[in-house]
This record gives sequence, structure tokens and C-alpha cells, in this order.
Amino acid sequence: MQGFPVARPGQVIGLLGGSFDPAHAGHAHITREALRHFGLTRVWWLVSPGNPLKAEGPAPMARRLAEAREVMHDPRVVVTDIESRLGTRYTAETLRRLRALYPGVRFVWLMGADNLAQFHRWQSWRWIMEHVPIGVIARPGSGIAARLSPAADRYHQYRVPPSAARRLGHRPAPAWCYINVPLMPISSSAIRAQGKWRRR
Repeated sequence: MQGFPVARPGQVIGLLGGSFDPAHAGHAHITREALRHFGLTRVWWLVSPGNPLKAEGPAPMARRLAEAREVMHDPRVVVTDIESRLGTRYTAETLRRLRALYPGVRFVWLMGADNLAQFHRWQSWRWIMEHVPIGVIARPGSGIAARLSPAADRYHQYRVPPSAARRLGHRPAPAWCYINVPLMPISSSAIRAQGKWRRR
């Protein structure tokens, strides 16, 4: 699969999806924390063609990929446009394809707590929860909303304690784990609002 990341059966690959419009130190921070807490072999940054929940399109893919590679310097992290290559638009579609393309590889979907708070708005969110373990990383101002979210409530009995986080990728789904980490108050929207990143 030319142009696709390499993974071997038995490896645990964390998947961090998003527009990365732009990528920033906060993305790098939660990635390092995910590698440290969840026992991951690698993390793939899935730079998406666009977020279906956002009305405005992101900056061009090539520019976002280049910025992401400038921000994240770690041999365990792969920045990829695999969703564009697969032609998938929604996370559930991407996960179905990846599970078929990489038999024997264990995937863990990674998200900030701000995404867990509105996870129930994602297409096929229950399918995602029931087929791929999910690692949730604390984000500024989102802890309470995440813990009280419809997704957290519906799957509360499948929450894995932080003490068992390193085995998350080896658990059958549904399984999700919320970890508290040092917070970094930075976001793509704030960077754009400050005029430091223009989409066009």
C-alpha cells in the first residue's frame, strides 16, 4: 500500500484525527501523553480533508501536512493524509477501512475531552465506541462536560481506570479511558483568531 503508514500485526496504533488547521503544540502534547499512558506502539495523525461538523473548509491539505510535520518531531508519530487516500469522510468509515486493511493491528482512537463532550453528534458514534477502544485526554475547560456527556453516560460501565490505561489497546471494545494530564491552553481556533494562521 504505497503511501500508507506501515503497521504490523500485534502493534497498538493510536489514531488522532482532526483538521489540524493548524497543528500546534497542544496536539503534540496530547500525543506524547497518549504514547506515555496508553502503551501505544505508534500514533498516526489523520489529517482530515474536512470536518463534517464545521461549515467552513480548512486550509489546503499540503499546507496542513507540512505544518503538522514541523510541529511533531517524534519517530513514533506518523503524519498522514490516509483519509484523503481512502476517500472517507467520517471517522466510522475510516476505522472500518483501516481494520480491513491492517488485520491483526490494534487501533485506539484518541480524542481530547472536548471531543468526548460532543461525541454523540458524530455519525455512527455508537459503532465507533463498540468496535475500537478510545483514549480520552483531558483538555482545558472540558472535563465536566466530557464526564457528563451522553457518550460517557451510555458507556459508563466500560470505562477503564487510568491505572489500567496501558492495556487499553488490548481490551475488547467497548472500552474507554479518561486520563488527566497537565493542560496546555492552546487551540487551532484561537491561533486563527489571533491571525497567526490563515486558511487561504
